Amino acid sequence: MSSSAPPVLPVSTVQSADSQPPVVAVSSFRAFFTHINDYLRNGLSQRRPWAELADRSAFTKPESFSEATLRLRKNYSYFRINYLFVVGLILAFSLLSHPFSLLLLLALLFSWIFLYLFRPVDQPLVIFGRTYSDRETLGGLIVFSVFVIFLTSVGSLIISAIMVGCGLVCAHGAFRTPEDLFLDEQEPAAPGFLSFLGGAASNAAAAAAPGIATRL
Repeated sequence: MSSSAPPVLPVSTVQSADSQPPVVAVSSFRAFFTHINDYLRNGLSQRRPWAELADRSAFTKPESFSEATLRLRKNYSYFRINYLFVVGLILAFSLLSHPFSLLLLLALLFSWIFLYLFRPVDQPLVIFGRTYSDRETLGGLIVFSVFVIFLTSVGSLIISAIMVGCGLVCAHGAFRTPEDLFLDEQEPAAPGFLSFLGGAASNAAAAAAPGIATRL
């Protein structure tokens, strides 16, 4: 007499939410750097030749303050991307010459990116066995930002570098004659320095918006 085998119960393996990769955070993180990369590529493609910027035969002393202001406006409209590159290069050199300030700034940047902006919503922040809510995380990052910018040398270093860069830009724009520049054939006047930074910031915010909206 043959005994029948016991029925096999179907078992389905359900993957828990904790074991799933943070697809949303990774996609937002990639979109963030994709937006920044595309914006920088578009900006650098509009730069003028550096030989034209440093043409020594085009430098003359302005006869009045109004002429210097007019030259500066025309040159800035034409060499806008080059000027921004020069200011950014001075800022980068200042940070590289002060490694401690650079490390603090990078720590602040990566803290915002990995602890708040692109952290998966279903994964709370746990440090030393304590779980922190989104409000506590945001408050801690704000306090850390105030400490780094205002209570260390980072803020003064950034402001000093930007002021030196703007001084060089103003001196170049005032002493270079713009008569040889094809200002009438170029595109409409581009936005200023703050608008350029605002465009980059808006692109970054658009990429990080899904992660922030789910926390609010």
